[in-house]
Amino acid sequence: MTVVTVGSRASHLARAQVAEYLAPLRRRYPHIDFRHRVVAESADKDRRTALIEVSRAAGGAAFAGAQEAALLAKEVDLVVHSFKDLPATPTPGLALLPPPGREDARDALCGSTLDELPEGARVGTSAPRRIAQLLAARPDLRMVPIRGNVPPRLAKAKGPGGLDAVVLAAAGLRRLGRAEDIAELLPVEPFTPSPAQGALGIQIRADDAMLRDLLADLGDHQADAQVCAERAVLTALRSGCDLPLGAYARIRSDGSLSLTARVTALDGTREVAVTATGPATDPEPLGRTVAENLLRHGAGPLLDAARAVTG
Repeated sequence: MTVVTVGSRASHLARAQVAEYLAPLRRRYPHIDFRHRVVAESADKDRRTALIEVSRAAGGAAFAGAQEAALLAKEVDLVVHSFKDLPATPTPGLALLPPPGREDARDALCGSTLDELPEGARVGTSAPRRIAQLLAARPDLRMVPIRGNVPPRLAKAKGPGGLDAVVLAAAGLRRLGRAEDIAELLPVEPFTPSPAQGALGIQIRADDAMLRDLLADLGDHQADAQVCAERAVLTALRSGCDLPLGAYARIRSDGSLSLTARVTALDGTREVAVTATGPATDPEPLGRTVAENLLRHGAGPLLDAARAVTG
């Protein structure tokens, strides 16, 4: 029997994502033994240090570097990532396959709706983009760094003395069966999500023709066009999850691709947003065009100021 070892992080969400991806594969290929292997990332080993510091130490790959190294070393044959956790720059020797569809890309507020939060409410998130966008909408909010698996983060918004709300990806909550914890789904404008949020990043070795052929028809081409356009903005701006950049693409009724990207000052006082449309069959040039327009409208100084803080 052929054995395919599938790597992922150790979290409940990572395990749920692997189970979601492997379910149709196991039905289709009963003669293949798909085995799951946990790979500990630097962000999982150190949950006390600020995420910005952990990301800096890991070269911007705090959620993916160890898994990519295991793939290159042939310790695993395939990795299932949260696509938004992958660095924008491709890793030599590795290839990304089209994602198998996409879950809800929006951010979710848990514990309270935005309008119901009291003046000066304490909201938990460590993501610079979420912090900046929430402060742009509600400058009175007090943002509290929060890390760890989804259930412990949700618990911090419950009970006396806890936070008033926490912000999480709606996709992760749905995949864990915790959609009932969502108080409000934040609209993609102005709360533009991280590039590729809600999609699974399926990564293999570039020279693995067997797996490439095996998985070729599992990808969703519309989702692939969306994430390619969004990540092209990331690449063009030399950005990552440690900067306050959101990008979201959608397929229009005429089949074209509409892409919105937003850069927000870390304190929420300024924002630059751009929307453009292009062919879904060639998404990366659209992403580069949107990135150029962001810079033309003044996003560069906002990103530079954020880099000075995040390193």
